[in-house]
Amino acid sequence: MIKISGHAINNINRSDSRYVALTQVHARLAKKDSTIWGQAAQAEAAVRLNWIDLPESSRDLLPALDALYAKHRDKTNVILCGMGGSSLGPEVIAQSFKKKLFILDSTDPDYVSHALKTDLAKTVVVVSSKSGSTIETASQRALFEESFTQAGLTPQNHMVIVTDPDSPLDKQSRAAGYTTINADPNVGGRFSVLSAFGLVPSALIGVDVSVLLDNASEAKNAFLKDSTLVVDIAYLLAYHAGQYLSFTDGGSAMPGLSDWAEQLVAESTGKNQVGRLPVVIEKAASSTKVLSIAYAGSADLVVEADLAAQFIIWEWVTALLGAALEIDPFNQPNVTEAKEQTSTLLKEWGGVLPIFTAAHTDGAVEIFGAGSDLANSLKLFTQGIDNDGYVAIMAYLDRKDDVKIAQIRSILSDKIGKPVTFGWGPRFLHSTGQFHKGGQQNGSFLQITGTPSIDIAIPGQSFGFKTLVAAQALGDGKALASRKLPLLRFNLTHRSTGIEQLLKAVKNI
Repeated sequence: MIKISGHAINNINRSDSRYVALTQVHARLAKKDSTIWGQAAQAEAAVRLNWIDLPESSRDLLPALDALYAKHRDKTNVILCGMGGSSLGPEVIAQSFKKKLFILDSTDPDYVSHALKTDLAKTVVVVSSKSGSTIETASQRALFEESFTQAGLTPQNHMVIVTDPDSPLDKQSRAAGYTTINADPNVGGRFSVLSAFGLVPSALIGVDVSVLLDNASEAKNAFLKDSTLVVDIAYLLAYHAGQYLSFTDGGSAMPGLSDWAEQLVAESTGKNQVGRLPVVIEKAASSTKVLSIAYAGSADLVVEADLAAQFIIWEWVTALLGAALEIDPFNQPNVTEAKEQTSTLLKEWGGVLPIFTAAHTDGAVEIFGAGSDLANSLKLFTQGIDNDGYVAIMAYLDRKDDVKIAQIRSILSDKIGKPVTFGWGPRFLHSTGQFHKGGQQNGSFLQITGTPSIDIAIPGQSFGFKTLVAAQALGDGKALASRKLPLLRFNLTHRSTGIEQLLKAVKNI
């Protein structure tokens, strides 16, 4: 069953010429018309539309996935090394089916260390990357190859590679004897949940992926016969929502779906300064400024469907939304900026992390920005927020042990009455990071870094994870600062103490 509800549907006017135009775009999308998003986008779109076929075409993977599960059924630990679309989809699938899957989408050495605290003999590692050049995934791959070898294990018996055919990673992995499964190269990362990127880790943890594909196919066939559902949603997001959308998983039994949708919508639409910024919140809330979206319960717009149906519905809606906003939903032109800045810093530092001295320190928090103490710094920062703007909190911390810092999002939002997003670094760089630079230029940015308790060497590199995560944080900071956007960084010299101190300071704004 797929249905939408909520008072926002009262704004749907199917006789509106814009609604009629979206219906026509829907019909063209069903035919994989690459001209929908304009001449400039056509070349990209022409090689990015096979996600439409995945509910059916991915059935070709089922024999290989069955064999893969049989080969590794003795492994009790599955670790996924991947960023953005390679990890967010599998994470929501695992959580929704209550399966164990460790997502390694961070370069923080404290978080990376959790992945190594396991019985490697009973572990299979999935390395997912379209090209293999993503610095996070390449570093993690090298780490596990060395870790398995040092444990007296053959890496090829414990690692599975998912990548595009003929990519550098594909060629290297096959030459080295690794089990390698190719994804469809004509599918972009954030649209890839129903491809090998989403299905390989899901199969390894025991999810019946054939059911996912059946459900997605059924949902797609339903809205191909009757476009009302997807066009209704796209119409509301394009013409009856402003810059901000809120998403909540509350009560849906699909934890993590909003994080997946956040990347899909933010990275697809956040360009030419006209995008839609999803704000993932803990529970549905009404606001005159933000269209609230949920998958169960009550909200401005409630989209009820099973998990696989949600995937194909939101991908389709995002493609329609791109047409309405006149942007290319398949590119991510600003994501490379942070990557380039990171690379530049790593070269400048020569593999050695410099010592940075803060102008002011308040307890366990170093302040890099205006303000003599935490209270003063937060006051100055919040006073500088654009009237119609938002705050993006970016935490380059351990999302397992430091998870309490995520509470800062709702606390700050309640205090200032503005949209506040929260992202774990560096994974948000493959998600909302595109919107920060390409969307509406009214964001204020709060970086939270933390002194790691350990460092972990990256085989084949002159630097370790401690240096890499610092370069990613400061590199993205440079990209934001180049746009003259408000930027403040707090570095926690002792993480748990600093988190408590920071949460208390925000409560007292």
